[in-house]
Amino acid sequence: MLHHVGIEVAPEEIERTVELWGLLGFERVEPPPTLREYAWLERAGTQIHLMPSESPTVPPRGHTAVVVAEFERTVRDLAERGFEVERRREHWGAPRARVIAPGGHRVELMAAAPGSA
Repeated sequence: MLHHVGIEVAPEEIERTVELWGLLGFERVEPPPTLREYAWLERAGTQIHLMPSESPTVPPRGHTAVVVAEFERTVRDLAERGFEVERRREHWGAPRARVIAPGGHRVELMAAAPGSA
């Protein structure tokens, strides 16, 4: 099981990034007292740690992929909230899309994991 991913985010983009991950089913959780400057989010035991950085590193092709339970509704909700969503080519018979998070991080949305569609 993947426990967490740390993502550098400009401080002024933290709350909008929390909103995006919330639409993907992640809820804010309390970090330990020694890490209060981070925003932690969790879904089914996997966490996203948003790490404030004045000069965040955004990989040009790297991304995080998330299986979303209600794919079409999630894509619609993201677009309605002003997030840039792009449908992508299917690889294993299940819809996919990509959303650009604040600051440029890419998040792949999958209707199903490989082999489960």
